[in-house]
Amino acid sequence: MNIGAQTIGKTLVASPDRQMEADSDWQLVQRVQSGEVTAFDRLVLKYRERILGVIYNMTSNREDAADLAQDTFIKAFQSINRFQGQSSFFTWLYRIAVNSTLTHLRKNRLRSFFSFEKIHDEGQNAELISKLTDKHGADRELYVKELQTKLNEALQKLSIKHRTVVTLFEIDNLSHEEIAEIMECSVGTVRSRLHYAKQLLQAELQAYTRA
Repeated sequence: MNIGAQTIGKTLVASPDRQMEADSDWQLVQRVQSGEVTAFDRLVLKYRERILGVIYNMTSNREDAADLAQDTFIKAFQSINRFQGQSSFFTWLYRIAVNSTLTHLRKNRLRSFFSFEKIHDEGQNAELISKLTDKHGADRELYVKELQTKLNEALQKLSIKHRTVVTLFEIDNLSHEEIAEIMECSVGTVRSRLHYAKQLLQAELQAYTRA
């Protein structure tokens, strides 16, 4: 194993599967750095949907998400020679995407919020829905839809950074450590932002939460 891969193993790779993914990505990165430009296409294909998803969840605008995702990969390609494996390529790429999106949101002063469509459409984060809604059975479908609207309204009251942390944690299922690396802050800050966000959501969604 080369030094770069060893470094990755000491940082945010928390599982054997993630370790294998990081090692595979590092090999592709090295090929790109050696001049095999087409190897970058494999990284684009691998992460395009995930990057597009996280940006859309931050902007709720498909056109902006598509443009920002393309910009993310352009920036990543232009900076690829500076990537030395201190973190996983996945984390490094996410950081570029998140920073580009945050800059876009601040520049345009958008009070954007992420969508919970993926929770409903893909059945992901069912535990979050279970915690937030007090309805079951036949009424559940209606209340999930209402909850999506209420969540979006509540999330508009969060700062961009707080919405980003919630997006990465609840939608993209990233760990506290990965989010801290992406947002360049401490794990404690990530946990604090998540705690604050959840408190606000609970306050805003009292009618939907269990007593």
